[in-house]
Amino acid sequence: MDNLTLALTGAGKVLLASLLLGAGLPALFALGIRSLAYGGARAHEPATTGPRAQVAGTIAGYVCFAVVLLGVLLGITFIVATGLGKALSFEHVFPVLVDKH
Repeated sequence: MDNLTLALTGAGKVLLASLLLGAGLPALFALGIRSLAYGGARAHEPATTGPRAQVAGTIAGYVCFAVVLLGVLLGITFIVATGLGKALSFEHVFPVLVDKH
């Protein structure tokens, strides 16, 4: 019974990570696209009505893209580090490459 509990606990952690990274980053990217579309709306011509530009949408879009880019860079760093015999450590908040023990 303990083995089954350990296996299900491990599977739950993998499922959570895959949902956050596998579906979370593309969803965040899509949210960034929608935010930029909301932020970049412009009035068509003088004397016509149309949506106004929203600065908050543009800022939110760029923040979403920055988070996605950070996630991609950390993923690439992790892959390269393991290939070079290093490990990625978050011991002091910032990611650092350390020797494997």
